[in-house]
Amino acid sequence: MITKRIFDFILSAFGIVMLSPIFLVITIWIKLDSTGSIFFRQLRIGRHGKSFNIYKFRTMFVNAESRGRQITVREDPRITKSGRFLRRYKLDELPQLINVFVGDMSLVGPRPEVPRYVELFKDAYDVILQVKPGITDYAAFAFRNEEEILKKYNDPEEGYIKEILPQKIELYNKYLREMGLWTDLKLILLTLKNIV
Repeated sequence: MITKRIFDFILSAFGIVMLSPIFLVITIWIKLDSTGSIFFRQLRIGRHGKSFNIYKFRTMFVNAESRGRQITVREDPRITKSGRFLRRYKLDELPQLINVFVGDMSLVGPRPEVPRYVELFKDAYDVILQVKPGITDYAAFAFRNEEEILKKYNDPEEGYIKEILPQKIELYNKYLREMGLWTDLKLILLTLKNIV
């Protein structure tokens, strides 16, 4: 675990420095596109059930969560113009490098969920939350087009709870079984390849 933390700290610091010009461009675009904060912060559940605020670039209008469900689908009217682009290329996820740097998250690990969904699958998450949540993992690849998948459901949240989240949990457990430096390197390289 100490090796993984050192690995996360060094790579996240390097990533933040190298990507700072992109952070700046995205920041300006968000501010020109709509009013509000640059970052979107949301409560998520981390290792051993400890809550933390996850950081993303804001892709929706201010107070969007109070005007609809937590789940978003493609073409959601709450998404800004810049937000559509950022979501399409997963650039809204970049600030999670800050979460990794401060130790709330790891580069690789099960994706962190909101408290409500963790409580619905409490037994499964008692196992999953033995490790830090991550930016990428097997589920991130399998559901990289999640917003598009959710469009087919009359009730996207019900579809997420009944079909998508159970599949994600299976993939989280797959990562737990295979967890190690080589698995993490493989998933990081696959993520970079997907972004490029």
